[in-house]
Amino acid sequence: MTLKESAVPTPESTGSVPEPTPAAEPAPKPAPAVARDYYYGTGRRKTAIARVRLYPGNGTVKVNDKSLPDYFGKAVNESLIMQPLRTTNLLHKFNVVAKVEGGGLSGQAGALSHGIARALLEADENLRPLLRKGGFLTRDPRVKERKKPGLRRARKAKQYTKR
Repeated sequence: MTLKESAVPTPESTGSVPEPTPAAEPAPKPAPAVARDYYYGTGRRKTAIARVRLYPGNGTVKVNDKSLPDYFGKAVNESLIMQPLRTTNLLHKFNVVAKVEGGGLSGQAGALSHGIARALLEADENLRPLLRKGGFLTRDPRVKERKKPGLRRARKAKQYTKR
């Protein structure tokens, strides 16, 4: 027997075209929304990133598993961090748990403030005008400028000598 005379009939030999078979599996259903007991926000400032969770509570703040004064030390940074909660009068309504990495303490404080504001927005969308007016939702775009070739730093050049 040759290849042309095989025992299995082909669509060309019978003159009919086979019908396409329907898909056996239906499309996968989207996963249901997970009910969470916290509100999440990510804040950024310089090279620091803060992942913030707001839990309903009495106003305690934990940063990298330490209390706020233990982690930051400066009252200036603490007041900057709590500003979104003070502005919205929710200072004693939420507990803040945050993981912060990168940058220095000042950048981390700015990132934490930004993250708290975003989490508050997730908790209540009606707070947007108040947070926007205070400037808490805008990411501060100022970052360190890169060093240029031929210079000592980004803009500092070697001292000019006349002779």
